[in-house]
Parts: sequence; structure tokens; C-alpha cells
Amino acid sequence: MNDLIPQKDYVPREVLARQGVTAVTGLIGGGALLIVKALPSVVGIVAGAVVGVVGIGALLSKDPGDRKAGLVITAAGALGILSKIPIFSGIAGGLLTVGVVGLLGIGIWNGIKFIRGLKART
Repeated sequence: MNDLIPQKDYVPREVLARQGVTAVTGLIGGGALLIVKALPSVVGIVAGAVVGVVGIGALLSKDPGDRKAGLVITAAGALGILSKIPIFSGIAGGLLTVGVVGLLGIGIWNGIKFIRGLKART
């Protein structure tokens, strides 16, 4: 008799939590990179250095997921610094733009999956 009632796809809580965290961090990271890209030269170099130091801190973690995020954050900080140096500004600025679009895309995509998963649980 239960075969006649359509069943919703049940999304486990751990998957929902991971999707929610990924969505928020992707959106915040993309926004932060956008701000770093828009800052003037000296302030942009300092902000890029701060982002790089935060990334290095995450690289020292024992969790492999944190190390991957730390690598991405460190690279973003380096690109932020390089985008403010006139010799490297063209290619580094372009790569920084790709990073912004990628992070915002990941955040939006995981946000959509998170909302769908929440609806499937109700």
C-alpha cells in the first residue's frame, strides 16, 4: 500500500550540514575576494597578506579538508597581493576574477542543493 504514495528523497542531516557550510563559505569567500580585488594598492597588499596568513594557518591543520581550504585561501591571498603589483596585475587580476566567480558559483549551487534538501525533509 505504501508503494502508491510517492516518497520524497530523504537527505541525511550530515549532507545538509556540509552543503549549508559550503554554500556560506563559498559566498563569503567570493565576496571577500571581490573586496580584496577592489581595494587600493597598499591596502590590497595588506589584505592579501592577511588572507594568506589565514590560509597558512589552515594549512597547518590535521584535517585534510581544512588543508585543502587552506591551500585555496593561501593562493587567493597570493593572487590578491600579485594583483596589486603592476607587473603581475593583468594575469593575477584575471585569475582572481575566475576565483571570485568560482566561489560564488559554488556557494549558489550548494545553497540551492541545501534548500532542496531542506524541502525534501519536510
